[in-house]
Amino acid sequence: MRTAIEPSPLEMRAAMGNFATGVTIVTGLDEGEPVGFACQSFASVSLEPPLVLFCADHRGRAWPRIRPSGRFTVNVLGEDQAELCQRFGSSRGRKFENLAWDLSPEGTPNLPDTLMRVHATVEDVHVAGDHDVVIGRVTRLETPHRATPMLFFRGKFGVENQHEHVVPYLWGWGDHWG
Repeated sequence: MRTAIEPSPLEMRAAMGNFATGVTIVTGLDEGEPVGFACQSFASVSLEPPLVLFCADHRGRAWPRIRPSGRFTVNVLGEDQAELCQRFGSSRGRKFENLAWDLSPEGTPNLPDTLMRVHATVEDVHVAGDHDVVIGRVTRLETPHRATPMLFFRGKFGVENQHEHVVPYLWGWGDHWG
């Protein structure tokens, strides 16, 4: 019997980079202060009841601060929002500093000009390796803007001109999104 060898983190990044994902920013409040992080692991789970999930590094700076409130908003980014993504994908700087945002009726930060907002309460959290898989019960949906979504593929935004396979440089990966 052959023993399977687990892929290295670099091999995982290179392989998983071939799966294009949308890009979101998960936001919440911590004692009245807005917090958020860039997240590309987001999906719909169920229509009845309405459930979504996202994955967040439980060692990150933002998710551990959002979790106690039990509420969050997933802000889905458009292709022209790279600056917003970089702001929230970095561990440096104040993410909400000089940013126009408003408070949703659910008490979570709404980011400007997003394609969709999913407002939810934390239904369940499952530890999976170095991440938490967060299941949220959707309380309200918004689709404020119609535009092309931001895609993340092979370590870059968008899928154009990416025909050759390149080991991705995942900016922000080292910042531990989440």
